[in-house]
Formats: sequence, structure tokens, C-alpha cells
Amino acid sequence: MRHRKDGRKLNRTAEHRAAMLRNLATSLFLHGRLETTVAKAKELRRFAEPLITRAKRGDLHARRLVARKIRDDEALAKLFGEIAPRFAERAGGYTRVRQLG
Repeated sequence: MRHRKDGRKLNRTAEHRAAMLRNLATSLFLHGRLETTVAKAKELRRFAEPLITRAKRGDLHARRLVARKIRDDEALAKLFGEIAPRFAERAGGYTRVRQLG
């Protein structure tokens, strides 16, 4: 039975899925928007929103926790320097998934 099994496999191995989500999140943080499939976007939302919440704390421990997932220095700096302060007053719901076609 599939009860209480959350998340999507996206037809990938666990390692491939994790790498894909890291790359999508890095692109999202660098460029501010992303064009991908709906399923990937919904999975990315589950991956990226907790990272933004951690970045809002702004301390060294939060930076190290986020750096485990986001390995690009430029994306990490933008997340802590621009994105997290922008959402300082918002308690979640930082991303939006819209269908284009």
C-alpha cells in the first residue's frame, strides 16, 4: 500500500533526484524563476522552501545547513543576502508554481 508515502520519484534514482533538485534550487535562487515540468516544480517547492526558512535565521549554523544542499557559493550568497531578507516577514509560501501552457 502507498499510504503516507510522500514525494515524487520522477522516474529517477535517489541520487539523480537529489542532484536534480539541488541544481533546480540553485538555478531558482540565482535567476529568481524557473521553467520546468509541473511535477518537478512541485517537488522543488518542497525542497527549496525549508532552505529559505533556514536562511532567514541568518546565523552561521543556518548557513552551514543550507550549504549542505546548495553547493554554489554565488547562489548561497544571494539566498542569504537578498532572498531571505525579502521574505523576513512571511511565514512560508515563498514560491509559486504556475502552468504556462
